[in-house]
Amino acid sequence: MIPILNASGCLDALTAPGVARSFDAFVTKTVTPLPREGNPPPRIAETDAGMLNSIGLQNPGIEAFVRDNLPRLATLGVPVWVSVGGFSAADYADVCARLDDCDDVVTIELNLSCPNVEEAPETAAELVAAARRATTKPLYAKLSPATWDIAESARAVATAGADGLSLINTIRGLELDAVSRRPKLARGAGGYSGPALRPIALACVHACAEAVDLPIVGMGGVASGVDARDFVAVGASTVALGTILFSDPQAAERIREELDAGELAATDSLRGLGRESAATAKLSAD
Repeated sequence: MIPILNASGCLDALTAPGVARSFDAFVTKTVTPLPREGNPPPRIAETDAGMLNSIGLQNPGIEAFVRDNLPRLATLGVPVWVSVGGFSAADYADVCARLDDCDDVVTIELNLSCPNVEEAPETAAELVAAARRATTKPLYAKLSPATWDIAESARAVATAGADGLSLINTIRGLELDAVSRRPKLARGAGGYSGPALRPIALACVHACAEAVDLPIVGMGGVASGVDARDFVAVGASTVALGTILFSDPQAAERIREELDAGELAATDSLRGLGRESAATAKLSAD
């Protein structure tokens, strides 16, 4: 069975613990060294084929997260992945070092590509290298599709010490109010996610799977068992659900059922093909 995670930022496990338990692992919102209030509202806007967000990494900061949030997340009974962000290599290293002794954290996902905040001056590879020096925990690098050659980025972070890839983060988009013709988000542009992101994500997963021998969490418009199978077909070993959770919080359970049904249908199809082949052979012999 294909493991199913949530995409970082799309689920608050402490307010919806039952939903969080439906995943094979829970991925937290991105945690930074210091607390952040995030960007001013409005911070979410629907589009014809997805959603824009400009949350801006709102979080309590690493100290409060470790003291208050992590013990509660540990009671969920599912493995906890922590998404880590920052504005410099030192930020990433500091947060990873703080998490290194936390037994309840099984994996760290490095958010290297948030479109709603200023980027760190270092390259993705330099950020991964700094995090690698600070922790022995598995590191997954979350990459942006907004690059000419994402396969080259994958090779660079793999060389720097990444243990896996999360593909992909949102891509910058803009939506206008129909009356004012002004951006719907206070910040203007935001991170675009949802069904329209899926072909872009599939292309990125395919390119990176060809470039590096690392496990890949595929995400971007996954809303059905068929979508999950598509990501696995191009190289993902795990899938993550994001925008679909806003309209269907039980999507993980539904997609598992669709995957089970697909496997059963495929088995029945192969059996039918076998019967047809046997019948054809018998006719040929006659």
